[in-house]
Amino acid sequence: MLRCYHVVLVVNVASECGYTDDHYRSLIRLKNVMGPEKKFEILAFPCNQFGNQEPGTNEEIQQFVSEVYRVHFPVFAKVDVIGETAHEAWKFLTSSFGVTPNWNFWKYLVDEDGLVVNAWGPKTPVEDIFHEIKEAVGRIGFQKPQNMRRRTEL
Repeated sequence: MLRCYHVVLVVNVASECGYTDDHYRSLIRLKNVMGPEKKFEILAFPCNQFGNQEPGTNEEIQQFVSEVYRVHFPVFAKVDVIGETAHEAWKFLTSSFGVTPNWNFWKYLVDEDGLVVNAWGPKTPVEDIFHEIKEAVGRIGFQKPQNMRRRTEL
């Protein structure tokens, strides 16, 4: 599913959260720094499960991220990220890493092999995970030892 990208940061987003502005601005900066080489992508999944902070329609969400933030990474249709109705990608992310989102702006780092290598909650600023993302992108194409293959493939 995520094989068309090299390294991805998957994020559950919300338009009306206290973390919205800082996270969107930081994600855009991250994409500007890491994205031009086509080795890194951010995948944003709007979700209304936490505090009903993504109440808009998919069209309204797209308009918001385009007009307010000029987002230039994929923002998908609204999904559930937890529970029985969770999107399959999110079921994979949470089961692979053993950490389930409990609020908006959870971030999961997936390497070029489709392995979930880390996850961070909304209190962890994007700037604090930049180094780990940069390392994951830097490992693209290098043979990894078997013991580094931590999780199931996505």
